[in-house]
Amino acid sequence: MKISARNTLKATVKKVVPGSVNTEVTLELAPGVEVTAIITKASADSLQLAEGKEAYAVVKATDVIVAVD
Repeated sequence: MKISARNTLKATVKKVVPGSVNTEVTLELAPGVEVTAIITKASADSLQLAEGKEAYAVVKATDVIVAVD
């Protein structure tokens, strides 16, 4: 896999919640560390996402919002 994004995090698919248009995908980066993304149903189907499958969370710096409490 070649990709220009520098923030690529190896993960395991923890949960897939399909909807009629979009699918919610939860990836486990490490025990207790999760990230959830909403992707199109077509993309989820194309990637054949399923619980336990290895996947990557790809984060582009321009698409991240940083906040403090």
